[in-house]
Amino acid sequence: MPVNQQIFLDNRPTGEAVASNFKLVTRETPALQDGQVLVRHHFLSLDPYMRGRMNDSKSYTAPQPLGEVMGGGTVGEVVESCSPKFQPGDKVVGMGGWQQYSVVNAEQPGALRKVDTSHVPLSHYLGAVGMPGVTAWYGLVKIIEPQAGQTVVVSAATGAVGSAFAALAKARGCRVVGIAGGPDKCKYALQELGFDACIDYKQHKDAASLSKALKEVCPDGIDGYFENVGGMVLDAVLPRMNAFGRIALCGMIAGYDGQPVPLTYPALILTNRLKLQGFIVSEHMEIWPEALKELGTLVATGKLRPRETVAQGLEAAPEAFLGLLKGKNFGKQLVKLV
Repeated sequence: MPVNQQIFLDNRPTGEAVASNFKLVTRETPALQDGQVLVRHHFLSLDPYMRGRMNDSKSYTAPQPLGEVMGGGTVGEVVESCSPKFQPGDKVVGMGGWQQYSVVNAEQPGALRKVDTSHVPLSHYLGAVGMPGVTAWYGLVKIIEPQAGQTVVVSAATGAVGSAFAALAKARGCRVVGIAGGPDKCKYALQELGFDACIDYKQHKDAASLSKALKEVCPDGIDGYFENVGGMVLDAVLPRMNAFGRIALCGMIAGYDGQPVPLTYPALILTNRLKLQGFIVSEHMEIWPEALKELGTLVATGKLRPRETVAQGLEAAPEAFLGLLKGKNFGKQLVKLV
């Protein structure tokens, strides 16, 4: 059996996460038992939610245990199988974690899923045609419930979730506005992702300035908002929301270091009779097949052209992850393991 490199969570961050919170270890891969398969990971997904799991605090998911492999989505290839459900060479997606190999119980429902790479690249099953894409689909379709001609806005617009959101919203006849960090990201949003407008939040020192910019590009107000950031961005959006607007709350990256993220004008939720709903996409598995089918078609037909930032080698994962939390990535952040 091959030797396996793994990254553990070694200690919990106090405030901002740092590279020394992680530890690289090498272990032998255990022999397979009946019903198990050995997967060689090709790509590891890095996602903002992982920062919340590093804390030992109450959340929607259990904290990442210390001294164990960091959890995370992976795509790869079955290299050995003791299960009739999978054959060597099958391309699969699962939650293999921050390591080169994983031993998976193929009998466990949902633990491993075969994917077709003939029209969709393998790495996209961790982004546009994976959890981030389905996240965008659920927030848009089930919470925002857009009508053709309405204006929808998404923060972190050029990330894995935001880029999928744009394609899905355009397919429904919406006017789509993004909020992103930097001129290059805004250019990509407009020229490749199909956004109607994109605002560079780094050009605005406070919520009032950002809100004024939103008013200029959303003259008819905002009907639906997909929130990934919180903080100043949410404060800027709320005054622009139309009556009976809908907000899908997916992430609060502004507060991932553990500091409170206050809301300046919560009364606007009442004034405009807004629906604000947080959600976790893994709690809605019933919609995944429908969402994945639409997302796969958008990628295969070129209507969704996701961009990826790829770090090389498992040892690069901690620094790539810390860069993701600071917005240094462009599109989906991955680690290439082969």
